[in-house]
Amino acid sequence: MSGRIVQIIGAVIDVEFDRGQVPQIYDALSVDGTETTLEVQQQLGDGVVRTIAMGSTEGLKRGLTVSNSGAPISVPVGQATLGRIMDVLGRPIDEAGPVNAQEKWSIHREAPSYDEQSNSTELLETGIKVIDLLCPFAKGGKVGLFGGAGVGKTVNMMELINNIALKHSGLSVFAGVGERTREGNDFYHEMQEAGVVNTEDFTKSKVAMVYGQMNEPPGNRLRVALTGLTMAEYFRDEKDEATGKGRDVLLFVDNIYRYTLAGTEVSALLGRMPSAVGYQPTLAEEMGALQERITSTQSGSITSVQAVYVPADDLTDPSPATTFAHLDATVVLSRDIASQGIYPAVDPLDSTSRQLDPQVIGEEHYQVARGVQEVLQRYKELKDIIAILGMDELSEEDKLVVYRARKIQRFLSQPFHVAEVFTGAPGKYVALRDTIAGFKAIIEGEYDHLPEQAFYMVGGIDEVVAKAEKLAA
Repeated sequence: MSGRIVQIIGAVIDVEFDRGQVPQIYDALSVDGTETTLEVQQQLGDGVVRTIAMGSTEGLKRGLTVSNSGAPISVPVGQATLGRIMDVLGRPIDEAGPVNAQEKWSIHREAPSYDEQSNSTELLETGIKVIDLLCPFAKGGKVGLFGGAGVGKTVNMMELINNIALKHSGLSVFAGVGERTREGNDFYHEMQEAGVVNTEDFTKSKVAMVYGQMNEPPGNRLRVALTGLTMAEYFRDEKDEATGKGRDVLLFVDNIYRYTLAGTEVSALLGRMPSAVGYQPTLAEEMGALQERITSTQSGSITSVQAVYVPADDLTDPSPATTFAHLDATVVLSRDIASQGIYPAVDPLDSTSRQLDPQVIGEEHYQVARGVQEVLQRYKELKDIIAILGMDELSEEDKLVVYRARKIQRFLSQPFHVAEVFTGAPGKYVALRDTIAGFKAIIEGEYDHLPEQAFYMVGGIDEVVAKAEKLAA
């Protein structure tokens, strides 16, 4: 079945077919003589369909012949994708030869049905103190890293990949959606150094990478998240010969906001009426279609970590606000905390997790987490009084709260492995029990005698004591 191009407006192309051979929505079309793939979005009547180009439309013109594949975009899945960098169509872009996959799956798939899904309350230790204590992750859960420009979303995600993916020893999929090509390149080389990508023998690799970076047309950025998700779904559902079960897979998406933004660009070109702040009217539906597929089934799980850019640091913007509803844990990165030099710049009062429940994490962990938040909240309230009247006007009890809060703030900072090259400080992985013990001791006043700076950029509480001794010497 073939048609011809009748109109080109940016990334949106109208193609005319015979009335009896009109392609279905989401069918993949290819423009003869080029490598351009189109995806059908609308049927306009009279045999004309409106499509989005998955690549550049430069050089296309009216009258060119277009062939219908009769099926949605399909991408390679399985072991052959490990260690490789692919584009939205599953084509290799790492100059290491073709991806010899046995199977191809359509990128448009149904989410698992309600009875196929499973819920888990098993915690996933990250080794990052502030996250493990205040917004713990669940295995098979969805986590969002929210932050404006330059507060450390990508660095936090890289550290999570370093701590979880490398220690987890399972399979991971990384989807780079509309982010900087330089970051994608850095990530690839870091994975090589860590041995997660083995270019000598791809079968020993543990991660598949799908990139649709900032320079790509909107159609590409709109679908690349689905390509990465499809590969992760295959690993989740593929039965392990030994256990007969699927796998536990990690899915990293950087950045979900660019997925929304690509939808906005495409929506305007498709002639849809914009909704609030210029976003597409189908924002919630598009986000739901992606997020509902990122789930755990009876056989395996997908644990996802998603970076979410927050435009102008406004968490009420429709894009981050729509994402919030789908997540189990939200890690909010704050510009105020970053400006104090405290990294990771996680806001301990804004960040939340559904796992922060005594029945899930245990009574001690819950009480320590709530105690830390209580002290920080009280300090926040006292800041105005301190600014106007000074510390001397506070009661002895309030002074103690302030001193402890400042120690907690500094103890929430931590040197990262992935930032070693910039900071010169070796990265620290802190076990959950050490994190709980450390913060419990601070709020109980065991370390009231130590100076604040001893708590800054260290791992466990034993390092605080060692640093204090060094400062006193």
